[in-house]
Amino acid sequence: MSNASVRWIKHFFVPPREARLDVTRRGVVFGAAAGVTTALLVRSSAFGEGRTFSAELIRPPCSVPEDEFLSKCVRCGECMKVCPTNALQPAFSEGGLAGLWTPVMNMRLGYCEYECNLCSQVCPTQAIRKVSLPEKQQVKIGLAFFDKNRCLPYASARTCIVCEEHCPTPKKAIWFQEVEVMKPDGTMLAVKQPHVDPELCTGCGICENKCPIADRRGVYVTSVGETRNPKNQVLLDSSAEDGIYH
Repeated sequence: MSNASVRWIKHFFVPPREARLDVTRRGVVFGAAAGVTTALLVRSSAFGEGRTFSAELIRPPCSVPEDEFLSKCVRCGECMKVCPTNALQPAFSEGGLAGLWTPVMNMRLGYCEYECNLCSQVCPTQAIRKVSLPEKQQVKIGLAFFDKNRCLPYASARTCIVCEEHCPTPKKAIWFQEVEVMKPDGTMLAVKQPHVDPELCTGCGICENKCPIADRRGVYVTSVGETRNPKNQVLLDSSAEDGIYH
């Protein structure tokens, strides 16, 4: 390649040294601004006073309140390693930027084993409190709900008792109401339709995990009702003596 060709290429494709330095300076400024912005976003994404609750953000049982959890959790993964059902998984968007790689429950992959408290025993920072098994069994991590457009007894007039069979609480948190429904041919059929007792449900997720509907389950668990957060509760007052919720 001739010297003239080299000069032509440099002229059109390589910016002057001053311009290259300016780009570098601008890069530094923009990089610093991006860092500050990211830090602010991380802080604001914490599950704090002003944040809308995420139904998908279900923490391990006996976890401390979210702000404290985020400050204590070191993302070591020990709780995920010992989870016998593989329900504990690293968070992505569920907990915002501040919650990346922290443990969350994924009920499609597993469930919170009723007879297990291993995650509370291995947490090195007490982001998950160390508790006895009987104490852990009283903790709520969420609440189950039935999707009547998906649950077989509601949507298809077919009896299915899988969720109730697997419910682990001493007194079943899932109970049935037998109703007569009309089949497509016009005949009537007695079907047991399931309901959740919010006072007994711990949100363990075994009902969702075992539901026979493969894609979007007929029963699902959200974080509402979790013991650790008094603000993330079902709005109805279940203590009403007259049976009317206020």
